Amino acid sequence: MYNILIVDDDREIVESIEIYLKNEGFNTYKAYDGIQALDIIMSKEIHLILMDIMMPKLYGIKATIKIREEKNIPIILVSAKSEDTDKIIGLNIGADDYITKPFNLLELVARVNSNLRRYMNLGNYSNLDVNKEVIKSGGLELNTYTKEVKVDGEIIKVTPIEYKILELLLRNKGRVFSIDEIYEKVWQEESFNVENTVAVHIRRIREKIEINPREPKYLKVVWGVGYKIEKL
Repeated sequence: MYNILIVDDDREIVESIEIYLKNEGFNTYKAYDGIQALDIIMSKEIHLILMDIMMPKLYGIKATIKIREEKNIPIILVSAKSEDTDKIIGLNIGADDYITKPFNLLELVARVNSNLRRYMNLGNYSNLDVNKEVIKSGGLELNTYTKEVKVDGEIIKVTPIEYKILELLLRNKGRVFSIDEIYEKVWQEESFNVENTVAVHIRRIREKIEINPREPKYLKVVWGVGYKIEKL
């Protein structure tokens, strides 16, 4: 049974989400500000977090930054704001997904299931395949056994989404994937207006693996077409 942490200062929203998640067989924990959320994360095994942005004491963006310093578990940001800038900020600081209030609770459950599937596929909570495989391009390597990404021998911390994007591109070195292809293969959902979402994750990956993200060695853009990992 997976443990979902619901973080929102609106208790009615928390209770509504909890009912739907429990009906799906999830175990839930509740927090009403960022400080409470961090305390629970440090003391409990949490598999996914639903994080409201606007909260007292420690708001969702700062709480997400602190969580990302230690944990790679999926974080879905929940906010009453609908502007693209809020979505981009959330993705930039390490969130995996974003949903805007008011939302359909069935859609929220679907997003929870989708993010959990991707995360569990990384092997974090399942038995690892005994067949060790390392995919390389020059000094960039991805180990499918340990789920580690290294650049010139140094381990790089990546989120589950970043890992899946890198795995897709590294397994197909030289092939150009469109934004829609990347989204549908990694998020496992139909793409619609996803340019900013994918672009933000690509930028974060570049900041982690490239010496100079403005002149990338590994992760290249093919203007008007998409992205690829160079064969090195």
